[in-house]
Amino acid sequence: MENRTEVHEFILLGLTHDHTERYTLFVMFLLLYLGSLLGNGVILMVAVVEPRLHTPMYFFLGNLSCLDICYSTVTVPKMLSGFLTEHQAISFIGCLVQLHFFYFLGSGEGILLGVMAFDRYVAICNPLRYRVIMNKLTCLKLAGATWVAGFFPALMHTTAISQLWFCGPNHVQHFLCDIKPLLKLACSSTTLSLNLLNIVTGCIAMGGFFLTLFSYLYIISFLFSKFQSWKSRWKAFLTCASHLTVVALCYVPILSNYLLASAGESAKREMIITVLYSAVTPFLNPLNYTLRNQEVKSALKKIFSQNHLFGRI
Repeated sequence: MENRTEVHEFILLGLTHDHTERYTLFVMFLLLYLGSLLGNGVILMVAVVEPRLHTPMYFFLGNLSCLDICYSTVTVPKMLSGFLTEHQAISFIGCLVQLHFFYFLGSGEGILLGVMAFDRYVAICNPLRYRVIMNKLTCLKLAGATWVAGFFPALMHTTAISQLWFCGPNHVQHFLCDIKPLLKLACSSTTLSLNLLNIVTGCIAMGGFFLTLFSYLYIISFLFSKFQSWKSRWKAFLTCASHLTVVALCYVPILSNYLLASAGESAKREMIITVLYSAVTPFLNPLNYTLRNQEVKSALKKIFSQNHLFGRI
């Protein structure tokens, strides 16, 4: 089959052309990225090192932190380098690789949030059988399924984009290789790619969203039938507060950006929304889980006090 692709590289135009804004944004996003790596790295370390946190909830939280580290690494370093260069070039293959991992990790995180909601449902509504239902093998299967379920839809998107004909221009109105900005540059039909974006990404996003929604509807129904006092209901529901905050931070921008997608939407709006869930959310997630979670804070104090003790010895 003849390869008709004439564009061998793309130029990422980035968030802004103003040099003053570039340096300000570089510092801001560098701090966000370093904070994301540090925060998620600490949660991942605590979930592995502290025996008291070897539970399904923290196993999935460790997976979320791993996804956040990888997700921000796929997008932010390239964006940072774009603030320091006039024209940021990326090869056609490099663009496809970034696009693949962007959708792979993003889809995996959306599904994982649904799995975490199901875990909270079992813990609250069926506490006596929690350890039996959410055993180690089940947790491994659910975690593996989230990674696999994110990989293959992303592969479909990457394959569809790779079959498009790009004959120029090659200036991408974005700071990364995303599907909709690339579709605007294609010289061949984009119907298949746009349908995949609407249907496949929509199904994954809505699948995780509805799993989360139904889990919390069952939780609320159980709390109203089981507990008579509002204080008891609220105390039980507070165990879900951190997860609900993460769900809101993840789903609100993603659903607004990809459901009912069209190739002609505002590039600036798309970039702002992408920044929210690819750079800001991975930074906020560890803060959300550490500041609200007494178990994580206690584990951190224990680890740091032990290190201080060993340092003195």
